[in-house]
Amino acid sequence: MTATAATATNPVLRVAPAAPAEAAAYFRASLVFHADVSDVAAALAAEGDPGFVVLDSRSTESWDQGHIPGAVHLPTALIAEQAARLLDRSVPVVTYCWGPGCNGATRAALALAELGYQVKEMLGGFEYWAREGFAYETWEGPARRDADALTAPVDAQDCGC
Repeated sequence: MTATAATATNPVLRVAPAAPAEAAAYFRASLVFHADVSDVAAALAAEGDPGFVVLDSRSTESWDQGHIPGAVHLPTALIAEQAARLLDRSVPVVTYCWGPGCNGATRAALALAELGYQVKEMLGGFEYWAREGFAYETWEGPARRDADALTAPVDAQDCGC
């Protein structure tokens, strides 16, 4: 089969990949806007100030079910009214919500950016924080789940990516 025939029938290559320079620009831009759970956890676990604050944009009921230790709780609907009181504009903010099926962290990041904050969205949200086995807090106290082998290496410090 020729490259043209494969491209015509292959759903992956039906639209050709971007040129390498365009792809590099796109992926660089993605990293400007996103952080992953493992990187956030590693930065928070390291000694000293991580250089950012984590913001949970969910409801109080969701926060009580579980949240990242040290996170600021600020539901998206209250950002315009309360951000200046709770956040320092000179410190970047990493937003999170429930998980990949929820765009609450995106909406929170947009609201903060429109107010002049530097912001990134944490990919995976609270779901992947818990699934990767990182400690969290609930209204009852500290909690932790075993790492899910489908989301995190079980017998290694990191995934190597």
